[in-house]
Amino acid sequence: MNTTTASLIATTDWSPLVLSLQVAAVATVLALVVGVALGWVFARKQFVGSGVLEAVFMLPLVLPPTVIGYAILVAAGRRSPLGAWLREHFDYTIIFSWHGAVVASAVVALPLVLKSASAAFSNVDRSLEAAASTLRQSPFSVFLRVTLPLAWPGILAGTLLAFARAMGEFGASLMVAGSIPKQTQTLSMAIYDAVQAGHDDLALLLVVVTSVLSIAVLVVSNRFFSLR
Repeated sequence: MNTTTASLIATTDWSPLVLSLQVAAVATVLALVVGVALGWVFARKQFVGSGVLEAVFMLPLVLPPTVIGYAILVAAGRRSPLGAWLREHFDYTIIFSWHGAVVASAVVALPLVLKSASAAFSNVDRSLEAAASTLRQSPFSVFLRVTLPLAWPGILAGTLLAFARAMGEFGASLMVAGSIPKQTQTLSMAIYDAVQAGHDDLALLLVVVTSVLSIAVLVVSNRFFSLR
């Protein structure tokens, strides 16, 4: 490592990295809870319109991030009924806060957990669940003790992919949370701002850090996919 690189690393503000990890972690937990619930429903319950409903939840996978950001603004922005209610009763808004970045990241990461969970639940041997049911186990107990452990490798693999997706979220987060240094500026936003300001060395350093983290997550995710 040469002197210039060492000096750049020492003087770089690493708050975007910390914020990115924080936002991605919280967003992934939200996506995991909702994704597992929806994945089980779509894997085990057949009802009219289930295919259409699943497609709606999968939309963030194919829609432009700006569309997702706009939808969040319409649903929870300051002028929306929900946003106005939160502002009036709690003096709170997700706009231009890191919570907004969490919501945006969770929405775009949800399809990855949902699809992985749905496939994992579909591959669970139903005869094992039936055997557990004969041992006076409640349906919830069967889910916790049999279904979830058998499906967990696939769910975890999808969750890791969701974490990587949430950590790299840019478009929707920028529309909802903005790029405020030390408040809402994540790694992807810091890279964009560095390029716009002509700080190519800083942009390259942040790109390398982001790439290394993403590769690490993908390697671990592939390991869990191989266990399915």
